[in-house]
Amino acid sequence: MRTYGKSAAFVALSVTAVATALTGAAPSQAAASANPATALSWRPCAQDGGPAGQECAELPVPLDYRDPDGPQISLAVTRVRSNRPAARRGTLIVIPGGPGSSGVQRVTQKGERLQRETEGRYDIVSLDPRGVGGSPKASCGLDPEDREIVNLRAWPGADGSITENVTRSRRTAEACARNGGAMLKSLTTANEVRDIDRFRQALGEEKLSAWGSSYGTYVGAVYAQKYPQHTDRWVLDSSGDPNPSRVAKGWLANMAVGAADRFPDFARWASDPARDAEGLRLAQRAEDVQPLVLDLAARLDREPRESTTPGVPLTGNRLRQAVQLALYEDDAFAGLAGLVRAAGDPSVKPVLPDALSGPIPDADAAVTVGVVCNDVRWQGTVSSYARAVAADRVKYPLTAGMTANITPCTFWKDAPAEQPTRITDQGPSNVLMIQGLRDPATPYSGALKMRAAFGDRARLVAVDHGGHGMYLGHGNACGDRAVTAFLNTGTRPEQDAYCAD
Repeated sequence: MRTYGKSAAFVALSVTAVATALTGAAPSQAAASANPATALSWRPCAQDGGPAGQECAELPVPLDYRDPDGPQISLAVTRVRSNRPAARRGTLIVIPGGPGSSGVQRVTQKGERLQRETEGRYDIVSLDPRGVGGSPKASCGLDPEDREIVNLRAWPGADGSITENVTRSRRTAEACARNGGAMLKSLTTANEVRDIDRFRQALGEEKLSAWGSSYGTYVGAVYAQKYPQHTDRWVLDSSGDPNPSRVAKGWLANMAVGAADRFPDFARWASDPARDAEGLRLAQRAEDVQPLVLDLAARLDREPRESTTPGVPLTGNRLRQAVQLALYEDDAFAGLAGLVRAAGDPSVKPVLPDALSGPIPDADAAVTVGVVCNDVRWQGTVSSYARAVAADRVKYPLTAGMTANITPCTFWKDAPAEQPTRITDQGPSNVLMIQGLRDPATPYSGALKMRAAFGDRARLVAVDHGGHGMYLGHGNACGDRAVTAFLNTGTRPEQDAYCAD
């Protein structure tokens, strides 16, 4: 692992979150800490493939922190206790991504490996955020068609038109306003942060360590800003730009950059002569793979192909979405190459990825849309989005304007309850960021904005690898060692560092 020179000094921009709710001020930290949760009642909940000692419980929290003694909801929480009590030094919370991912499931998947890496130094805990997994759900009552990924993600028409996107976005926003109620309104990053602090109190911990991934890095960053005194060793894995004026709107836009950064990895893989034996080589040269895929998507725009899923054809936008999903990990490259080959062969029916074969559950759609729309007002007019899409289609053909398109947030009925948090360099220097250089979802350029916001509070380990989610995810020993060493010893690189693939 080599180190870069120190970055220039960063200017502190200390901005306190200010309430904009119609009902008055946002809840203060003191209010959020009032009436802490009672002791948790743990029960065994081990699952196949997960840690043998995994336990689960329910954490009561206020539905609305502005009314801490009002209606309560119970969040699903989990823990894996240290298997070396003499070595235990604290509690590490796993903060899932999304919005919409389950912390309980994440501990089931990664808890045993994380326990081995940290050698029993931590109790490993997590929660299912509001709207997710075993926690209370929200509902927008969306029609199945509006819950398909290629519709929730607003892919423009074949000619670049956004007319259908506008209609669908307006319909979705109206359905959420009509059916979502108080539960949907409570789905915010700020409330997830408050819920985490309520969990900390219930655990009896003065401080938490953390491993936040993807959207979870933003949750973790906001927690570190609001409750710096309660942070111990703080790991942010695959970060987005925390710009408080844009938040998720900026993350969506940056996915176009991420796809452009990452696709060359797939192109090299799909043009490698080793693919010949597998029947998956798409072109003789890497530079020919992207034009081939784009041409195929354009042909599918004009003439969709019948797939093996009845009533769900392979369209140009479904192929584009399949590309975007496959860029998350190298293991998905073979499936994408097989889909491309099948789509170009009139003698076979393409097999769609599971994610594209039908609608996602209504609760999943509600939490995905709810958090990103509740956090910040999405500015823009229909005409401004149309112009942005036209420009984006030219600059980033792989995402074809989707990342600049209109969403239900443009028509959201409720103003954000409070302003997003600005991340600053005010706080302890205890953050370690790890970031792939070619991340399709949270590109390196966006992570540099998070790094700049934290200033000397953070160090960044850049990994010369593609994909999303670096720690314990892509087999980069250098990056894994850096994070593990920090969690185990508190030692970070003195300067920002680089790990070769």
